[in-house]
Amino acid sequence: MSTVDELLERARRELDRLDAREAAALQKAGGLLVDIRYAALRERDGTIPGALIVERNELEWRLDPTGDHRAPEATHHGLPVVVVCNEGYASSLAAVSLRHLGLPRATDLIGGFQAWRAAGLPVVPVVPAAESQ
Repeated sequence: MSTVDELLERARRELDRLDAREAAALQKAGGLLVDIRYAALRERDGTIPGALIVERNELEWRLDPTGDHRAPEATHHGLPVVVVCNEGYASSLAAVSLRHLGLPRATDLIGGFQAWRAAGLPVVPVVPAAESQ
């Protein structure tokens, strides 16, 4: 048995984690940022322009390039993928899961969305569905 902290430590040893500016540069070079935060956080804080929104419970199905339920952006196993959660914890575990799925360039954003925003990188506000009607 392990604690969640031990599990997280092991997961992070498999990753070359990126800071916000490195993630932005990777996205600009054609890498895929994948926001796994749940809707309430996206509505509260906004989203990263161009990031693919995939909630955590669908991640592996949407990012498997060979799967029937893949997102159009999941084009090949060599695609650089940066998983983004709120603060950079769940994203580490999710990125390792993608690596085990055959995406060797999957990693995550140190500090998550909050680090992206703190770095002054672009954020798009989200209008909740109830307000847009």
